[in-house]
Amino acid sequence: MLGNFSYHNPTKLYFGEDSLSNLKTELANYGKNILFVYGGGSIKKSGLYDEIIAILNDCGKNVAEVAGVMPNPTSDKLNEGVAIARDHKTDFILAVGGGSVCDYSKAVSVSVHCDDDPWEKYFIRFEEPTCKIVPVGCVLTMAGTGSEMNGGSVITNHEAKLKIGHVFGDEVMPKFSILNPRYTMTLPKYQMCAGIYDIFNHICEQYFSGEDDNTSDYISEGLMKSLIHASRIAVENPQDYEARSNIMWTATWALNTLVSRGKSEDWMVHMLGQAVGANTDATHGMTLAAVSLPYYRYIMPYGLKKFARFATEVWGISRDGKTDEQLANEGLSAMESWMKEIGLVMNLTELGATEDMIEGIADATFILNGGYKVLDHDEVVQILKASM
Repeated sequence: MLGNFSYHNPTKLYFGEDSLSNLKTELANYGKNILFVYGGGSIKKSGLYDEIIAILNDCGKNVAEVAGVMPNPTSDKLNEGVAIARDHKTDFILAVGGGSVCDYSKAVSVSVHCDDDPWEKYFIRFEEPTCKIVPVGCVLTMAGTGSEMNGGSVITNHEAKLKIGHVFGDEVMPKFSILNPRYTMTLPKYQMCAGIYDIFNHICEQYFSGEDDNTSDYISEGLMKSLIHASRIAVENPQDYEARSNIMWTATWALNTLVSRGKSEDWMVHMLGQAVGANTDATHGMTLAAVSLPYYRYIMPYGLKKFARFATEVWGISRDGKTDEQLANEGLSAMESWMKEIGLVMNLTELGATEDMIEGIADATFILNGGYKVLDHDEVVQILKASM
């Protein structure tokens, strides 16, 4: 491994079918006023809402709610949550839902005591919090984003047609997260598969960078193989606990900064996908699926050895005297076959994107996290056209 790095992750995890039993103990560490944040109501249908409310009541907490957090949480919704949190004099935010609910709660946490407009401060100027931060805890119901153990927060501004992520520091990471794989089993299959690809692509974005012999790459290969295996089982039987538990655990380790250590990282697929999402409001994992193969085929000549390794170590393709280029192509073909097998969207047209959106999507790509500008505008347009 080359270079210097640090690693610290302050989030405490509780994993398994009995993990919710730890919520009462954790809540004792925080003040009385709790902001309970959740999504579209699935937690009420599953009974989880009632379980959480009972625990909050047993703990003597004063609860305010922010309901209806959408899959791509908006700046308007963020402002709504901040106003409720301020009125409630919130001591702690409990996020119950998928990655969008966790992302949203972190954005609220850094905005409650901030005088600036949060969209401008955190998502346009990319400033760091200088105010008091309200702590967050998560009860996860969807595996995919890794938001339960990182500082990431992605917010969409429909007016500006921008979907931007800000990765905050340790102080914004959830204080604890509760991961019960059973909670993910009520998800529609489409959402499960989108989450699976989000996980896979998180690993790819970190794996396809650097040429040194890096321990992080070996970990990434193991995570990818586990995910591929578990995904096939879960697609056939979404109620398979072992498969769903492995998917959930892989999601957490795919984006809690562990496998990025010693890596330069390349988040261009996410920049493309988020730009698509801002224009179509499509499901995040599916936007990644639609653009990733054209992107990886475009950059493959610049990293043949890593793509050849991907073919042999992740997909089990034999070298048999093949060139690196042959191996690399076979690896991406194996990836494509798996993507189709589990039911991913393979082009942007299926997500509602049109040819006349391409220039706008390309422009939005370059507004997002500027550190990952590895392509010029014409190259981005070329990749987007190949994704249609």
